[in-house]
Amino acid sequence: MGDITLKEKIYEMSLAFVGAGKMAQAMAKGFLAAGVVKADHITATAPSCRSQPSLEDIGCQFTHNNKEAVENSDIIFLSVKPHILPGVLQEIAPVVTKRHLMVSVAAGVPLQFLEEKLPPKSRVMRVMPNTPCVVRQGASVYVPGSHVEKEDSEIIKSLLSSLGYCSESNEGMISAVTGLAGSGPAYAFTAIDALADGGVKMGLPRELSIKLAAQTLLGASKMVLETGKHPMQLKDDVCSPGGTTIYAIHKLESGGFRNLLIDAVEGACLRADAIAKKSK
Repeated sequence: MGDITLKEKIYEMSLAFVGAGKMAQAMAKGFLAAGVVKADHITATAPSCRSQPSLEDIGCQFTHNNKEAVENSDIIFLSVKPHILPGVLQEIAPVVTKRHLMVSVAAGVPLQFLEEKLPPKSRVMRVMPNTPCVVRQGASVYVPGSHVEKEDSEIIKSLLSSLGYCSESNEGMISAVTGLAGSGPAYAFTAIDALADGGVKMGLPRELSIKLAAQTLLGASKMVLETGKHPMQLKDDVCSPGGTTIYAIHKLESGGFRNLLIDAVEGACLRADAIAKKSK
């Protein structure tokens, strides 16, 4: 790479998001907050104009023309819904060249399908990010395709690492990642809302309840990540004998709290597997 560092190279690259939904917007805003790409080097496409104002407000380009966006970009994030992706691949395939690094964000769509629908030896990757990317606290994995070069993986790892935690994975694990991390923010938001409802039920103002619930989950998460202790050890540290917390934990266990979360991850994972089967 000569005298140019990887970060400098990425900063000069052009990115396209084919599909401008919530995930694409979260990633674009996260990249800009991290300062890893230029705003006018990001183009997003969508058939409607719903997302145009929010993207243009942060300096990104917006178009309805998928082919044009691909032709003018180096890295293409395929961020449409899985059932829409086959048609999009057919549309853009004629303009995909060796220059392009194609990165699919679509849950359940395997690399083999992507590679078959794009020109031979296309550089294709799969990534599974999540929406906290928007505040640079995301959890992402990436899976390189058959023709991806070492530097391609380094570029995607650098980009995703600017949005939070990032790790390389294999395709056999990505449905499980989808069920845990990809869908996981929805589980956490539901937990925050439920905890806040509990606070309101017991007399706390709604705004205070939401802030206390959100900060409590944030603090607990940081303790897990920064202390290296097992979550159950940290739980036990809060549960004094005969105290309020162990009574609360008993209620959670009686209601099947732990099993429900396991079932949620499994359900999302199985749905991702079902989508993958339809793509074969």
